[in-house]
Amino acid sequence: MFRRRNVQQLEDDDSQKDNKVSELKSAIGPLSGHSLVFCSDATLRRYLDARNWNVEKAKLMLEETLKWRSTYKPHEIRWHEIAHEGETGKVSRASFHDRQGRTVLIMRPALQNTTSAEGNIKHLVYLLENAIINLPKGQEQMSWLIDFTGWSMANSAPMKTTREIVYILQNHYPERLALSFLYNPPRLFQAVYRAVKYFLDPTTAQKVNFVYPKEKTSDELMKSHFDLENLPKEFGGKTTLEYDHEDFSRQMFEDDIKTAKFWGLEEKQYPKTNGFPASNVVPEPVASLASAAS
Repeated sequence: MFRRRNVQQLEDDDSQKDNKVSELKSAIGPLSGHSLVFCSDATLRRYLDARNWNVEKAKLMLEETLKWRSTYKPHEIRWHEIAHEGETGKVSRASFHDRQGRTVLIMRPALQNTTSAEGNIKHLVYLLENAIINLPKGQEQMSWLIDFTGWSMANSAPMKTTREIVYILQNHYPERLALSFLYNPPRLFQAVYRAVKYFLDPTTAQKVNFVYPKEKTSDELMKSHFDLENLPKEFGGKTTLEYDHEDFSRQMFEDDIKTAKFWGLEEKQYPKTNGFPASNVVPEPVASLASAAS
């Protein structure tokens, strides 16, 4: 009887959430173009979840995101625009997934190679969009691995830039982060994080994990979320992390075609970078917005 009641409660809860999604969809009103593709049921659920399923608050949050996306146009950023920011591999998409099948972004802040706040933010936003477009079907979240080897205040981002990044992540990519693992952060970073944590939503802060080498709790945590055979040694795994900018660029150029197709954008030109063609792949006919949204 107790188990049957729990099942019924879950079904009722799911039904109520489905109703909330319908309410939010009605509250937003008719959409077209990029906004129509963006506002999938899964997206509406993430915004509702971020606002404790309060339809009005979720509507306001989503409207702000639609306004931001209409001006910043993150889905239109292409690799050739920000490739120079990625030359050192300071942020890249991993070739492996976590145990839940989520896309993994690897960040190495010590490899910071520019001082442009705008460039750094645009580069990160591009890779967030890329990680999302590469999420397995039915998966909405990603994991972050952040390696602090060699990090110091000299190569850290200014607090203003960090605040802007936190704002964008929390307000325009809600419920996209499953977990983040800060590997071997120096004591000095603890003070920096205390300042950053002030701007973090409590739910987001709970997703941040400090992990250290040769520490039993940290080892068990990493093993529970990652296959050690795929995990780089920098994070307690058994493989070697090698970033090849030319190879990664080829992947990103090919993904740019996939991105354009998803959003219903026609890519007419494929620029050349680092002496090789952006892609030798001939894009298929651009899918309609209606099919992309379905």
